[in-house]
This record gives sequence, C-alpha cells and structure tokens, in this order.
Amino acid sequence: MDEDTFQKKLAELVREIGNLPKEDRSKLEALARQTKQRHAKLKETVSSLQESLDYLRLSVKYLLFDLEATRRENGYLRKMLEEQSEG
Repeated sequence: MDEDTFQKKLAELVREIGNLPKEDRSKLEALARQTKQRHAKLKETVSSLQESLDYLRLSVKYLLFDLEATRRENGYLRKMLEEQSEG
C-alpha cells in the first residue's frame, strides 16, 4: 500500500468513526491517532534506514577504491624491492 492510499483509507476510517455513538467513538479515535503516529514514526525510521544504507554503500565504494590503490602501491613497492635486490 502506497502513502496516498494509506492516507485516504485512514481519513475514510476517521470519517466513519465520526458517525459512531460517542462512547464508541473516543476509543476508536484514539486508536486512529495512534495508528497515524506509528505510521509517521515508521516512515521516519525507513527514511533513516535508507540514508544509512546509502552512506554504507558510499563507504564501501571508498573502501574498495582504497583497497585497489593499496594493492597497486604494494605491487609497485614489491617491484622496486625486487629491482634493488637484483641490482
């Protein structure tokens, strides 16, 4: 269910709750508010998780770049050592 559908269904539910007798209405209105708050919290959590994953992906790319550079430097230095030991 996408965000628009959820918001429409929740608004529809709140309207239907408004048609109930007062004694039943207050408990269900509280549950609807809690649902809306939990949904907002879940959206924030998913957004934060997505940002963390993006940062992790970027960090891995930098680490792979650094690893490749280190391997090239290591090969270059080994070659230099071999040339010095031969000469």
